[in-house]
Parts: sequence; structure tokens; C-alpha cells
Amino acid sequence: MTFKTGFDASLAHRMMAGADIFLMPSLYEPCGLTQMYALKYGTVPVVRGTGGLEDTVSSFDPSTGRGNGFKFYVYEKNVFLESFHQALNIFKDPSTWKKLMQNGMKTDFSWDRSAKEYVDIYKTIRK
Repeated sequence: MTFKTGFDASLAHRMMAGADIFLMPSLYEPCGLTQMYALKYGTVPVVRGTGGLEDTVSSFDPSTGRGNGFKFYVYEKNVFLESFHQALNIFKDPSTWKKLMQNGMKTDFSWDRSAKEYVDIYKTIRK
């Protein structure tokens, strides 16, 4: 057993990369970067749909294969646990879990994508 004080960026990244599921049941989250790190590492997020978590995590639908995590909205432990159990049930199916992980790793949060969206908005305003 180890106890480490302070922040170690390298260790934080290794821990995220080594995890299967990332739990972030925030009451309030203005931006949220940690779930984006999780997605890039293939660590599946279970989050409350608020702030940046709402914007970056999409609920996985096994029937379509779309989505990159699990999201809940009501800030109650039983609702959070229900989403967590959904994740655990998908985890039991390796091929579906792999698809979910790949969805997360393909999620694009780059400035290139954001800049294109701004250009598209400006073009609609200009018309």
C-alpha cells in the first residue's frame, strides 16, 4: 500500500490509462477535462449530465453501438448506481465493451473540430 501526497501528472495519466471505468458523479462541473482524458485512454466514463460532462459524454446504446459512456441526470445515489451497473453489464460483453472504448478514443475534442463548427455558425449568420 502506498500513500502519495501532491500531484504527479505522469502517475495520474498511468492510473487513467490503466482503469476500465471512470466515475464522475459531479453535482456541478463547469468544464471537465478528466473525462476527456479518460475517453482518449479508452477508460469508459460514468458521469452526471451537467456542464462539460453533458457536452462531452454521450450515453452508449448497445443496439446501435453509438455513444462513448454512461450518463445520468438525477443527483441521487441509486440513479448513479443504476448507470454504473449498466456499465458493468456492458463490461461483461468484451466485443461490445471494445466498441464502446473505441468510440471514446475516436471522440474529437480538438481545436480543428471546434474551429470548423465556429466557421459553420458564422456562415449561417452571414446568409
